[in-house]
Order: sequence, then C-alpha cells, then structure tokens
Amino acid sequence: MKRYDLVIVGAGPSGLSAAIEAAKKGMKVVVFDENEKPGGQLFKQIHKFFGSKEHRAKIRGFVIGQQLLEEAGEAGVEVVLNATVIGLYQDKEVVVRKGDRVEHYKGNAVIIATGAAENMVTFPGWTLPGVIGAGAAQTMMNIHGVLPGKRVLMLGSGNVGLVVSFQLEQCGCEVAAIVDAAPRVGGYGVHAAKVARTGVPFYLSHTVVEAEGEDHVTGVTIAEIDSNFQFIPGTEKHFDVDTICVAVGLSPMSQLLKMAGCKMEDDPKRGGQVPICDPYGRTSLPGVFAAGDVAGIEEASSAMIEGRMAGIVAAEYLGYIDEEELKSELASLDEALNGLRQGMFAPQNRGKAIEKTEEGIDISESLLKNGYVADDEIEKYPGVTHKTGIHPVIECTQNIPCNPCQDACKKGCISIGSKITSLPIVVDDSECINCGMCVASCSGQAIFLVDESCQDGTATVTLPYEFLPLPEAGTKGKGLGRDGKVVCDAEVVSVKSMKAFDKTNLLTIRVPREYAMKARFFKVV
Repeated sequence: MKRYDLVIVGAGPSGLSAAIEAAKKGMKVVVFDENEKPGGQLFKQIHKFFGSKEHRAKIRGFVIGQQLLEEAGEAGVEVVLNATVIGLYQDKEVVVRKGDRVEHYKGNAVIIATGAAENMVTFPGWTLPGVIGAGAAQTMMNIHGVLPGKRVLMLGSGNVGLVVSFQLEQCGCEVAAIVDAAPRVGGYGVHAAKVARTGVPFYLSHTVVEAEGEDHVTGVTIAEIDSNFQFIPGTEKHFDVDTICVAVGLSPMSQLLKMAGCKMEDDPKRGGQVPICDPYGRTSLPGVFAAGDVAGIEEASSAMIEGRMAGIVAAEYLGYIDEEELKSELASLDEALNGLRQGMFAPQNRGKAIEKTEEGIDISESLLKNGYVADDEIEKYPGVTHKTGIHPVIECTQNIPCNPCQDACKKGCISIGSKITSLPIVVDDSECINCGMCVASCSGQAIFLVDESCQDGTATVTLPYEFLPLPEAGTKGKGLGRDGKVVCDAEVVSVKSMKAFDKTNLLTIRVPREYAMKARFFKVV
C-alpha cells in the first residue's frame, strides 16, 4: 500500500489549487481523477472569468486550467488520470480503480474535491437522444469540437444556461429559446444581455411539457406555469429543435465523504447533501477536508481559493507549517474569497428578490423578465454616459464582484472604487483614447465605445465580438438592439484583433446617430 502525505480526489480547480499549495509546503501529494484529462470544468470554460487580478479575472477558464497544471507540475504534484476513487475508509485509506485493477493508498491527510454533478428534470420524452445536460454540451463543443445539435432549446437561465447558450451560438448552433420555470433570470444580467442581443428569446415562468420524436428529439412543447408550477392551458408553444439542453443546477458529489463517516447535512443553499465543515474545509473527521463544489456550489473562482485554503490547512494539520503561518496565509485568502462573495449574487442572498442595486437604483424589471435592459431603463445606470467624441458606455447594471475594466483603462476613464461590487462609472473630464482595452477586458461584454457626434449625421459603436467568420470593413448589415431585434442599417467600419484582447475582437459599426445608444450587436444580412 503506497502512502502519501496528502491524497486529493479530483483534479479540478479546487483539487489542483489545493495540491499546489500543499506541495509548495513540502508535502508529497498525489491527485486522482477519473477523467482522461485533468482540469475539471475549467477546460470547458472558454469565457473570461469575473473577479479581480487575484481571482484570475478576465482570463479564460481553459487558460486558467493550463496555468494550474503548469504550477502543479513545477511543484512536484503527481497527477494520476483514468483513476476512479471508489472508496474512502477508516484511517484515510483510499481505494482506486485503474482499468481492471483496484489499488489501495494511504494518506496522512485527504482532500475531497470531487465537484458536482448536473441535475436533471423529467418530462415526457426526457430519455430521448438529444436531451442532454449543459455540461455535456460544453464537453462536446469545447473539448471534442462536436456540435451538440443544429437547433437547441435551453432549459435553465442560471449562469450555466446563459454561458452555454452563448457558446452554442459561437459554435454555430441556433438557440431557439431560453426557458425557465422561475419568474426571473437566474444568472448574471450581463450574461443574459449578451445572449438576448443576438436574438435569443427568454420564456420565464415556462417549462417543458414534452420532448417530441420517436428515436431522437425532433421538437419540444413548452407552456407557462402558475405559482403552483401547474401548466396554464392555452399557453403552449412549439419549437422545432433537435436538442434540448438542461441547465437546472448542480448537486455536490459528496458520496465519498458520507462513506468515510463525515457528518453531513441537507442544505439547499449549498446544493444538497454536503459535509458539515468549517470555513476552511475541515470536516468532522480529523485530517479529512472538503474543497470546492463538493462542500457547496459556487463559482470556479471561489473553488480555487477554497482549494488553496484546504491545502494550507492540511499542511498545518501535518506540521509542515505552524499556526502563525497558517493564520497569516488564511487571512489573505479570506479577503480574496470574501470579495467574490459580495453583491446581489452572494451566497447569503440566494433565494432573495433583490429590488435595488447597492447604489439605490431599481433593478431592471425587463432584464429579470426578458434578459435585457429596456431602452427606457438603461440611462439610469451610472456607466451610461453621453459625451462629445468617443467615450465608454458601460451597461453593467448589477452588483457583481468584478473590476477588470478599472484596471484596463490606463487613462483612468473608468472607476469602480474600492468596493469590487460597485457599478462602474465614467470619470468626469477623463479622455478616452479609443484603445478598446476596456471593451476587450469586460468579462460580461457589457462595455461599448460610442461616438455620438460624427459630422455626417451618423454615429459609431464599438462592440465586443466573438463570432466567426469576422466581417470585413465595408460589410453591410443590421444593427440589433438590446432585445435582439433589428433597429437600423449598419456598416462595419473596422475590426480590431490584438493579442492583448485575448480573442475578443472589437467590431466598430456605423449607424444613424439616433441609434448610437440602441444598436448593440451586428448581424450580416
């Protein structure tokens, strides 16, 4: 039986982060993962992360995964793949299946970082080929380069449903609609807005009646539901689709912790059955720790910090660092994690209907019900300004922990202040030099550069664009509004692609002046 200082189950963001911290303290660390490739969900994430510099903000998920793997290798972490941990027993004995072999390992400490599994809902036809989880769709698209389908209906408007819907469109699928039984969009408003302006409709307080087809999905019927989640007769709507994507939440994969004898509890706010543990992952069993989604569903940025905490606490448990060093390192990580747990999407606010921003501005009802801020609402947000010449227009309307735009502007045109969840503002008397870094750096694609005062009666709008093929200068098309409907004719003025933009292209379009504050997407006709 091979022994390690630390055995970690799960090579995702939390597991790798824990391994790196523990190995840096001198521990002999092994990480087991059942998949062919390490990195967990990170390598499916092609979008840019929220947060600040210490949270790896504005870096795409798969790049963060590559960074973690490099750090783990440099620290001497042993990563064993295609290795399914099937048991965690007394005295921290770990049983691993590799192919047709079963091997036993002993850890002086164990960190469980197994993540979470997708939830599923049942409806007539839910077992038909073509009904898949959103995570499966991401795996097909972003790992294997396979289209999940040609026309897709998304069930679920949380961040996963919104992000995957956008990525489906990026890979060439048509998203017919986003449907959710809840009366409000569940994910970040900026994620919803970037999907809505491409023309995808939202159907809130709706759910699937049935999936249609004999041996595969050929269509789907949805209907509106009442406050008791009963279908309202006469509200049925049919869509011809070949795929139904399900994004209705995640459940912690906590079976190993339960098997080991950890005290557990059912906590809906944390996703279901989770271990009872302290803020740093210490479970009821000495030397057994939990990190990431297995201890409560959060974003990958939070999981990485939780993993680092667990690795450091395990190092102190085994005597590799003293209590003073432990307190010092945890203090800085506490601060970083608390920063991510602020704002209207903070864990303590789950289930609450937030009516106003921290600044006292009414939350957009149109955003919550339709996925986009209405034209008559947008002007009340502090980042939406009017100036002579080119200037940023920031359509960030919810208190999300994120500030890359402030760091990106070298001229100080944008300010969030010391509180990471504050809505960004355009600084008075600042001078925009049209570098575009703020547009490219915004993880929510919510910043535009606008020139409302072109001399020929037109205006230009520079918007983030992550679709292929890129239109060329001179291409004529239509400007789409925030609701995805055509508002005006538009012509491409320029397309900028730079290494510093990290594959977020800047598309500048010319539109009639009266549509400068309405045109937010370009469609080639």
